[in-house]
Amino acid sequence: MRITQLNVYPVKSLQGVALEAAALTPRGLAFDRHWMVVDDDLRFVTQRELPAMARVAVRLTEQALVLEHPQAAPLEVPLAGDVRPRLTVRVWKDVCQALDEGEAAAGWLTEVLGRYRGGGLRLVRFPGDRRREVETDHLQVGERAHTAFPDGYPFLVASEASLSALNDRLAAKGLEAVPMSRFRPNLVVDGAEPFAEVDWDALTGETGLRLGLRKPCKRCKIITQDQCTGDAPVPKEPLRTLVEMDTQPGWRGAFFGQNAILLDGEGATLAVGDRLTATRR
Repeated sequence: MRITQLNVYPVKSLQGVALEAAALTPRGLAFDRHWMVVDDDLRFVTQRELPAMARVAVRLTEQALVLEHPQAAPLEVPLAGDVRPRLTVRVWKDVCQALDEGEAAAGWLTEVLGRYRGGGLRLVRFPGDRRREVETDHLQVGERAHTAFPDGYPFLVASEASLSALNDRLAAKGLEAVPMSRFRPNLVVDGAEPFAEVDWDALTGETGLRLGLRKPCKRCKIITQDQCTGDAPVPKEPLRTLVEMDTQPGWRGAFFGQNAILLDGEGATLAVGDRLTATRR
């Protein structure tokens, strides 16, 4: 198999950044979900609540995170420095510390996205000196992993063949194909059978990479939304079709992609075109 896409999503639920190469860290690809939007209660906010977040484009320069929106001048947030006020924020059931990016970022987000539940929005980043542990329910004996602001795991792996199979089923219903961007994966691979990833234990690469695939990714309404506009062209699709396909036998719901942790290869660089080998459970 080969890697066909590498993507990071520097700010949780804003637009992603496609890369030709990316550095591996235990928390995921470098800068993935390193920032997050929170409300006045310091709880995470995503496209589930604010579909318009899909309209905020993201760039990374050597010095800054840059956010862009058609209705405002770009916002630049310096990459350097962890000297910022600390807040206690919530991601699902997790409570963790975060660094506040300040009033300018908060004002910019509230300007382009609007007030949320009567309050404002803030931008926070994950502190370099903290860990957010991955749930242990699906890890193997002796394994530990941590991440930043993803829903739960540092990596999400998806397959081109699986997307093709899904789109074939959608076409049979007279529906338009959906792009891989709907699923917001970090690594996309090609060269396997559709949904073969369900049975993979690990992916090994030539640069020392070894990812452990530990939990199927249950999908939510975000996959119904265009990842440039936030619009849902066909309500409940492709969620409904994934449920019908039973892509994760024995599990109830819509599943696409596999959540993964880093087993080996910290500091290595992955590139589009790299070869990967899968081992089965």
